[in-house]
Amino acid sequence: MDPQTLTNLFSCTFSPDPNVQKRAELEIRKLGAQEGMVTTVLQIIGNDNVDIATRQAAAVYLKNRVYSSYFIDSVARPDQVPIPTSDRNNFKASVLPLIASSPSRVISVQLAGALKNVVARDFPEQWPTLADDVKKLLVSSNVNEVHAGCVTTLEMVRAFRFRQNNDILPKLVEAFFPTLVNIATQALSNAPVGPNEDVPTIVHLILKTYSTSILLHLSPHQQSAESLVPWGRLLFQVVNLQIPKEAVPEDEEKRERCEWWKAKKWAYKILGRLFHRFGNPSQLPSTLQKDYAAFSQHFVTNYAPEIFKIYLQQIELFVSGQAWLSKKCQYRIFTFFTECVKPKSTWALLKPHFETLVSSYVFPQLSFTPVKEEQWNTDPVEFVRTTVDEFEAFDSPVSAATSFLFSLASNRTKTTFLPILGFINRVLQSKPAAPQRYGALNMTAALGPFIMRHPEVKGNMEQFLLQHVLPEFAAPEPYMRAVACEVLGTVIKAGMKFTNQQFLEQHLTAVAAAIDDAELPVRVHACLALTELVTETPSVQSVVAPQVGKVIQTLLKLAEETDLDILNHCMESMVETYQAELLPVAAELTARLCETYARLAKESQNADEVDPSTVDIDAIMESEGNEDKTFAAMGVAKTISTVVNAVESSPEILAQIQEIIIPVVILTLENKLLDLLDNMYDLVDALTYKLRSISPNMWPVFELTYKLFKADAVDFLDEMLPSLDNFVSFGTEMFKARADYRQMVLDIYQTAISSEHLGENDAVNGCKLAESMLLNLRGCIDDALQPIVNTALSVVDKAQTNALRLANLNVLVNAILYNPAATLHIMEQAGAGTARKFFDKWFESIKVDNRLPRVHDKKLSIMALCTLMEMDPANVPASIQEGFHGIVSGALKLFQEYPKAVQARKELEEAFQNESDDESDEDDSKYLNMNEEDDDVWDEDSAYVEMLANEGQRLREKSEKAAAAGGDYSDDEEEEDEIEEELGYISPLDNVDPYVTFKQALTAFQMKNAQGYQLATTSLSPEQQTFLMEVMRIAEEHSAQAAAQS
Repeated sequence: MDPQTLTNLFSCTFSPDPNVQKRAELEIRKLGAQEGMVTTVLQIIGNDNVDIATRQAAAVYLKNRVYSSYFIDSVARPDQVPIPTSDRNNFKASVLPLIASSPSRVISVQLAGALKNVVARDFPEQWPTLADDVKKLLVSSNVNEVHAGCVTTLEMVRAFRFRQNNDILPKLVEAFFPTLVNIATQALSNAPVGPNEDVPTIVHLILKTYSTSILLHLSPHQQSAESLVPWGRLLFQVVNLQIPKEAVPEDEEKRERCEWWKAKKWAYKILGRLFHRFGNPSQLPSTLQKDYAAFSQHFVTNYAPEIFKIYLQQIELFVSGQAWLSKKCQYRIFTFFTECVKPKSTWALLKPHFETLVSSYVFPQLSFTPVKEEQWNTDPVEFVRTTVDEFEAFDSPVSAATSFLFSLASNRTKTTFLPILGFINRVLQSKPAAPQRYGALNMTAALGPFIMRHPEVKGNMEQFLLQHVLPEFAAPEPYMRAVACEVLGTVIKAGMKFTNQQFLEQHLTAVAAAIDDAELPVRVHACLALTELVTETPSVQSVVAPQVGKVIQTLLKLAEETDLDILNHCMESMVETYQAELLPVAAELTARLCETYARLAKESQNADEVDPSTVDIDAIMESEGNEDKTFAAMGVAKTISTVVNAVESSPEILAQIQEIIIPVVILTLENKLLDLLDNMYDLVDALTYKLRSISPNMWPVFELTYKLFKADAVDFLDEMLPSLDNFVSFGTEMFKARADYRQMVLDIYQTAISSEHLGENDAVNGCKLAESMLLNLRGCIDDALQPIVNTALSVVDKAQTNALRLANLNVLVNAILYNPAATLHIMEQAGAGTARKFFDKWFESIKVDNRLPRVHDKKLSIMALCTLMEMDPANVPASIQEGFHGIVSGALKLFQEYPKAVQARKELEEAFQNESDDESDEDDSKYLNMNEEDDDVWDEDSAYVEMLANEGQRLREKSEKAAAAGGDYSDDEEEEDEIEEELGYISPLDNVDPYVTFKQALTAFQMKNAQGYQLATTSLSPEQQTFLMEVMRIAEEHSAQAAAQS
């Protein structure tokens, strides 16, 4: 392959002419499969006579080619052509020297990405020389080669970081880490701290490598003193390193990103990870005790106190202005302090300092700083986003300070809570400048849920609002008006009730005025506060009712301006509260919401349009992609669902808004916006279910659903099923008229059963769809009966879960109900004795308790048995004639259990209705720990981590057993979830009385098959015969009641 030709093509890939660019890319793609292509690309990357941009383009191509085609699964895409062996060997021979001589960071990053993917596949068996080559680089006197060795070591560790129970990573650690720690230590000792970035870059890479190695495990070597002592010394040295101003950029944002502060960030991160994951015995999950109990005791005794002492010094230097700390380092320090709250040993270290830390660090962080002021003025939407959503900037100093405050208040309540509130009160009583008043009220808003649960404090909140919050609504500083709204909304949401109606009216008036404030953040916070007042205070509901239209319009306008998801929650609450008032404007409201949703969906699609072949796991993990548009679209869709639920009482309006909603559903499906499918199918399900009909404009949604299922969304059957069931249930006339629609549903069922890409839960959903066809399209799907029965028979012996066994059995029972003679004939065609085998399975399920647990399961089997009673005896296959008389006793067994199932379903419905009432009764102990002892704290978070660790261990053990068994392992003792009633499920059987049907069928049985009837009834036990008379009595009773009502 000609290097010059290929060089020219790569240089054309960044041509300003899109046509030239496209032609070059297509030509490179054509050449990609040729042997020697990768070798030539490597030559271009290493050629100093080629310009940097072209070499970078070649490096990007190389990384993507290796990622997509170095290893190819058995099922390859058409565009995937394996890289030839000669090119693979040349890559391995060239990549390390290329990294060492790389002229730019961009090229190094691309080469490193390609290297990692090859290491993950070929090391050590297919690349045995790599470790020795890297060791030579690390001990080189050439700084570029040492840098290349560090880059390669990092990529080797990254390649194996997520592998459970692998022996490669511990060997890498033992082989390379002693050398790495020596390199970093010597580099820091020998070189002055200056602007040259060679030393900090190498230290940064080494620390990042260590951090990557301890994501899941800490190897025995890393736990030993031989490793822990030098690494601990290095980490403390980096943390304590005082970096001169001249060594780093003056601009703070650039300083955050410079190599020296990256190195410090990784040092802080490692120390935090060692303590959080491995070195905190009081919070160590039981599954990790075996490997880390001894290490955790050693670490918490010998290292945690030293870390605490150094971190405290760093914060003291920062607070006093003697030293600068990057935001990431501040976050890591206070994350560690938060971790120190629950263990008894570290709490003893922190306890004497918590008040100083709150007053000197937490309070300034939560005050109105110049950074916040700049954000308020330049990007008010982002200001609201970061102040309202605590997860928006989770790794910021403000977030860490807030989490520290929460941990003190909830885990050490007796010691810390009243002193913290005392500090807030002292600040406010001293009447400081607005930024400090903001800080005190911001702390109050953060602690609101805790304040309103503290028995000694919550009663004082009304007076606090009157004295310190209400005046701020008139403050000249807009941020004070915003925080006043936030405090009010928080304490109302947490359960505060005004005892003085006049005080309530004063606060409501202030919030109402703030809704029209000139500043956007004030308007947003006012809307949030008003929503809480409306939701929690009946008298406010009445006052706002006449103005709810204006409030909704304000919310819509704000939502369109900001795309803040929190405003969607406000709208949902308003719509739920004022259903009657909003009926006249429901269509207009829905139209506005649909416009907003469509805009957000399109913006989300544009942001997500990337070539999947160019993205690997590291790009996904390390990207800070903006998902705000998608989440905002989800929030708007949820608000639309709330409107649909609110107008349920008016079918005319519901039908009207359905026509407004259908276009955005079609937009989502046509553009394959998979992240939004769940929300759209919720809407389709709600509309079709509530209207009990399918609009002509809704049928394109059905067609698009089928196309999506067969292409990009095969694994979305769980989300699609309720809507598909509604199409079949409420669109029967269309299905009777359209054979292609019937074939689509049949194909979905068969794909759900047979596809290798789908699991048993999808197969269960497919069975439910087949059931819906058989029940709703009686007499119209004769041509589908054979494929349905044959598909179901193929599952009988393969099903692994009770859920699929039952769902598949119900399909076959439905087939009996649909046409017993034809179904039994199809079974016998499938193989001699197949019908008998099915009957044995069916009757086993009937006789064993809880095999047919739900009302529907029992009623379906009763109805199918009744259909068999009415059969012409000549159509009964010989294989089942011997036990055919058992159909009567089987029906009686089901009737014995049927009333219990009906009662259980009724109780479940009542419990579901009462559930919302119970949810509001939150346990105060989740918020406050009133114990006076300074013991270890084990709270809900600790229990949750323990649960996750246990579940992870269980899944790993299961996976190991399956691997040892060659994939044939099945855990018969594994507990499955009980199959519960589906309260929203409806079917044509709901209006059928099984008792009346049974009586009629028994009479037909007697007339059509007298011999069989006699055998069936005389073989009953005396108890069964008595019960048969009871069933017949109930049938008579029900018939009389039905006649009286008609």
